[in-house]
Amino acid sequence: MKTKNNLKSLGEFVDDKFGERGTKKREEFEKDYDTFKIGVLIQQARIDKGLTQEQLAELAGTNKSYISKLERNLKDIRFSTLQRIISEGLGGHLDISIKFD
Repeated sequence: MKTKNNLKSLGEFVDDKFGERGTKKREEFEKDYDTFKIGVLIQQARIDKGLTQEQLAELAGTNKSYISKLERNLKDIRFSTLQRIISEGLGGHLDISIKFD
């Protein structure tokens, strides 16, 4: 059993595993993680709305396979498609912000 002194924060774990911010390995991790989060957010919103992947795809003008791949982080998403999925498929609004460290 680990003692409290052996515990790491999530930030420390990510630094150890992927390097500090600004390194190539860390930047790749951050990009992949952001893509993963988008898929999870789409999936959760779809489930909250009571939609199947097929229903969401039909509303958004795409196909079930595309929605499935997004939710499983197997496909990059175009911004215009993301907007369509959120607005037409989920009835939501996409809010974008830019943050600097």
